[in-house]
Amino acid sequence: MNENNVPYKNIAVALDIGTTKVCAIAGRLNEYGKLEVLGVGTVKSEGVSRGVVSNIDKTVRAIKEAVEHAEKSAQCKFRTVHVGIAGQHIKSLHHHGVFIRPDSNTEISNEDVNKLINDMHKLVLPPGDKILHVIPQEFTVDNEQDIVDPIGMSGVRLEANFHIITGQISASKNIIKCVEKAGLQVADVTLEPIASASAVLSDDEKEAGVALVDIGGGTTDITIFKDGIIRHTAVIPFGGNVITKDIIEGCAVLNEQAEKLKVRFGSALADEIYDNRIITIQGFRGRDHKEVSEKNLARIIQARIEEIFDYILWEVRRSGFEKKLIAGIVLTGGGSLLKHIDLLAENHTGLTARIGEPVEHLAHGYSSQLASPIYATAVGLLKYTIENGNFDSEYVEYKAEKEVVNLKETEPVAQDHENEEAEDKPKWYNKLYSMTKEFFEATPDADF
Repeated sequence: MNENNVPYKNIAVALDIGTTKVCAIAGRLNEYGKLEVLGVGTVKSEGVSRGVVSNIDKTVRAIKEAVEHAEKSAQCKFRTVHVGIAGQHIKSLHHHGVFIRPDSNTEISNEDVNKLINDMHKLVLPPGDKILHVIPQEFTVDNEQDIVDPIGMSGVRLEANFHIITGQISASKNIIKCVEKAGLQVADVTLEPIASASAVLSDDEKEAGVALVDIGGGTTDITIFKDGIIRHTAVIPFGGNVITKDIIEGCAVLNEQAEKLKVRFGSALADEIYDNRIITIQGFRGRDHKEVSEKNLARIIQARIEEIFDYILWEVRRSGFEKKLIAGIVLTGGGSLLKHIDLLAENHTGLTARIGEPVEHLAHGYSSQLASPIYATAVGLLKYTIENGNFDSEYVEYKAEKEVVNLKETEPVAQDHENEEAEDKPKWYNKLYSMTKEFFEATPDADF
């Protein structure tokens, strides 16, 4: 038993391997059925490009580091993890299936429905693709249409329309390989947009009709719900990293400076900038400072966001649910943190929009960090993990005292001598020395 009085066998961990970050999140269900998050580990992702693993070694290191952070907080050693998969290789298609039952006198069972679903896995796909999810849309029993749940009904001919999500075999194999090299086993793989939807969408929104738009670092994922069922999924190969590249080219700054400009001063609507402040950026290696107006920065960002929304509108129209999305659009992911992006979404698409935060299923007392749309996928994956029961962990006690001792041992020796000399001086001398030192030492700018 750990300090949170949580049985270690009930603790699960999920892994979100994204383009900008790798996040491991550990938790369990409390007595009220809410997610109690016990540990989160987030590290920078350097081995993933547009949701696909591009460097095995860098990804393995990031996974190990993220999982270790989560393990220390939860005081568990994890053996299995639930992993998310995304990327521009994800595709979807619709298919109609038919199953003829041998006995019309018996009721339709769950086994009959599973046989119909399993038949979909026999579809012939393009070389290198595999089926990730088979999602029933509506059933037909002996020509009686639009049945949501056929179990318990009588009939001979059982039909259904399916939404089938596919992905590249190599992409999923590389993710599994990275997790196994990090010393863990993959319990299951879930499409990340589906996980995000379970974290930020309410049942009423799914019933009314809603488009979830998850703007990540490398891609933008779209999931459309209607009548509580996933009707359409798509991946747009643009995300927050493309906006950063536009700022690099438009403002002639470094990548790190462009990212900070986007996060701190970026806005998705140039018309909402009234002060038009001038942002001064330090020049490269002694060169002159650069000046960027806040309005011009917003124009660069708005142009790319509008392009992303054009793709979103095209996918919504292609799905056939353009006029049926009563709940409008829900924006989540790191890209949704841009100021006024919800206003731009409403102006550009004509649909109502809101920012989706993954707090609906979290227990009270959760960290404010988890309320960010950045963690929508991770929280959704954790929810899927616990619901499916595919997890295994072992209680391990981490002693903070040892870590403190190790940190002290690695301090520079010169620093210890300086402290010893300071103790020999009078208090007034130490204070004067400290003030003089702070005055003459230059403090680097934290932003640029």
